[in-house]
Amino acid sequence: MGNILDNLKTLLQKDERLVSEGELLKNKIIELVLKLDKDLIKLLLSDKRMRGVFFLEIDGVLIFDKDKFIKFVSSKDFLPDSYTAFKNKIGLTIGDEFLSEKKEVVLSWPYKDCVLEGGMTKEDQKRDEVFWNQTLAPDEISRLLDSKVFTNARRIDVKGEHEPDKFKTDEKGDIKDNLIIKGNNLLALYSLKKRFAGKVKLIYIDPPYNREDENFYNDSFRHSTWLIFMKNRIEIARKLLNNDGVIFVQIDFRELAYLKVLMDEVFDRKNFIGQINWQRVPEGRTLLGQGESDLKISTEYLLVYARDKKPDILNSSVKKLIDATEKIIQQYSYVLKTNSKPIEVKRLKDSKGRDVIFYKVQDFELRPLRDKSIENYIRNYENMVQSVGIQEESTFQQRLLFETKKIDTLCIVEYVPAKGKRKGEKLRDYFIKDRKLLFAKEFSVFKNERLYREGDINDFWSNSEIQVTDIAGEGAVSLRRGKKPEELLRRVIDWTTYKDEIVLDFFMGTGTTCAVAHKMGRQYIGVEQLDYGENGAGVRLKNVINGDQTGISKSVGWKGGGDFVYLELMKWNENFVGKIQQAKTKDELKKLWEAMKERAFLSYKVDVKAIDAQAPASAKATAGKEDFADLSLEDQKRFLLECLDKNHLYVNYSEIEDEEYGVSEEDKSLNRDFYL
Repeated sequence: MGNILDNLKTLLQKDERLVSEGELLKNKIIELVLKLDKDLIKLLLSDKRMRGVFFLEIDGVLIFDKDKFIKFVSSKDFLPDSYTAFKNKIGLTIGDEFLSEKKEVVLSWPYKDCVLEGGMTKEDQKRDEVFWNQTLAPDEISRLLDSKVFTNARRIDVKGEHEPDKFKTDEKGDIKDNLIIKGNNLLALYSLKKRFAGKVKLIYIDPPYNREDENFYNDSFRHSTWLIFMKNRIEIARKLLNNDGVIFVQIDFRELAYLKVLMDEVFDRKNFIGQINWQRVPEGRTLLGQGESDLKISTEYLLVYARDKKPDILNSSVKKLIDATEKIIQQYSYVLKTNSKPIEVKRLKDSKGRDVIFYKVQDFELRPLRDKSIENYIRNYENMVQSVGIQEESTFQQRLLFETKKIDTLCIVEYVPAKGKRKGEKLRDYFIKDRKLLFAKEFSVFKNERLYREGDINDFWSNSEIQVTDIAGEGAVSLRRGKKPEELLRRVIDWTTYKDEIVLDFFMGTGTTCAVAHKMGRQYIGVEQLDYGENGAGVRLKNVINGDQTGISKSVGWKGGGDFVYLELMKWNENFVGKIQQAKTKDELKKLWEAMKERAFLSYKVDVKAIDAQAPASAKATAGKEDFADLSLEDQKRFLLECLDKNHLYVNYSEIEDEEYGVSEEDKSLNRDFYL
């Protein structure tokens, strides 16, 4: 047996895909076998002994015994490092098979029908195939996704922090408070389902991009893990959207194609609105950390889906601004000034039933702009025009031009709506004979000492429209990278929502989405698990309430005010998760284990007596034995995390009366108000 094991290890090490930091990757081996990877099978066939063990000969044809190979590789004798050997000795297995390595594979990706729960924490030992997310069987999922208890509730307004008695509601009983929730976003979304299913108008998320480089998030998921991580959250998010709801998911090139397929599956391809390409940095520059690529990266993407795509689901009156100063100066090169009141000369009816009134202006001045400096252009901006010819494309236009030609001076044509002005409807045109005068102010916007051309929202958003420079101070919070400009969220929110509609961001980060929604008069819900300290969303929103003047504040006339309610999911085993991850020494972990035995919910697979027997008080391990003390600090942490029952990370609302959890009467009252 030993020779076969050694033979196989030596053989597999020839495949670079199966080796990381000098060690064979057991999970990678199994993954390739499940895919019947031809290069791996060729490698096994190249060894006579492996052919005899793992292949059957039938009528001269060799057939690979995949199940036998997987069972062999999964056995406790294959690659038993100190951690695996210890884990195998104390009951974290079922029978003679490793539960974590018994994968049911479907066409799309591994774990497709499971639920992954866990935080975006630092990957264990930076190993390719290990990540702290728990794979749960279907019978465990319902308890995991039960509504959770909220705790540490605070209402925050200009006067400070207060304990909320109840949530604000409207006449229908819908909660009207802005909510900021601290805790695992998957569990928070399921907790929101009771009161917010079918009521959210916009979801914007900026999830981990699944990069390999370091970031504050664990942004290096295994590909299949990342997909199911996203699938779990997108599925429940869809249930929160109302019938006119829209979701934006921001991503970079690494997972864009796979995310598109996943979104098609969850939302249905017919509900795909479009893919927005955001030129995040100017021409000639590269996104941070991506300069090593042969093709330099300057773009990120927003996939946009509707819950139920229909006409006018987006606000068509919202326009984008295109930096067009030079173009406007060249085209709008005349200054028009009127020095007398218009005199009515004729009235007509058009095909829409509007009154069309013709006026003539006797005293006016139309002169070319000699000095075309930007300063002079801005001074004359309100009166800058260009002269264009128009075609007689309809009977009414023929009549219109016929009447304007008869007026030998400046002609103003006014349109009086039959039933009130419609959004975007133009009410006045200027003519000189058959030439139409177009005002620059009707097609452009003067902003921050620059002129922009207005245009319909399309799928390319340039850096000149939405810049990331000079955003470090927005909200008085910072993020090393990944912080989104308020102008980006302003466009998204303005384009998809109206006042008081609900905006949700469950990868809230430093709170850009919620800050912009607050300033724009939208109701919002933000969820975040990570602790950003003084750069957190709570700090930022306090600044907003107190009149923060960064970001979009001046352009929307923000002066301060409003409030939000801060809530936390009530932790239980999650308390131990945090302490385990923060431990600096093995002695700290030993004390945590003692506390876990008393207060934590441990996995049914854990044999406490066996662990205690293998964890002597002495720092030295017993000779010849694989003891807990032998494991590295990181492996000890990894093991204690596996001992925790992930169904009990947070307290379920159904158990709010259980005295063991110690839920306060104030928390009980607030939770009853939330869950009704």
